[in-house]
Amino acid sequence: VQLVESGGGSVQAGGSLRLPCAASGDTGRSTCMGWFRQAPGKEREGVAGIDTAGSTSYADSVKGRFTISKDNTKNILYLQLNSLKPEDTAMYYCAADGVCYGPRQKESDFGYWGQGIQVTVSS
Repeated sequence: VQLVESGGGSVQAGGSLRLPCAASGDTGRSTCMGWFRQAPGKEREGVAGIDTAGSTSYADSVKGRFTISKDNTKNILYLQLNSLKPEDTAMYYCAADGVCYGPRQKESDFGYWGQGIQVTVSS
């Protein structure tokens, strides 16, 4: 499975971005998906997960502001980022692996990763 993120960039605090992640290859076997981010000097953290049936979960830091979704017909995973804060500045990665019932947000749950896309939020 190949994953390619896009849609990143620079935005002022309070603004919004949408990050698509296009999946190709054996996508039918990798319907458990998630978004992660890594800020400079920090470990990569789980942001949101979506399971095979479409159930979602979020890190407390983004709950109510970010929304994960997927378009199964186009094999695209999305992360909608609203009410952005400077602390949301990070490299954002999409990930996928296998089938899951119950969303996952641990790095070890995913074997396929995108190359990452930068999101910068200025105050």
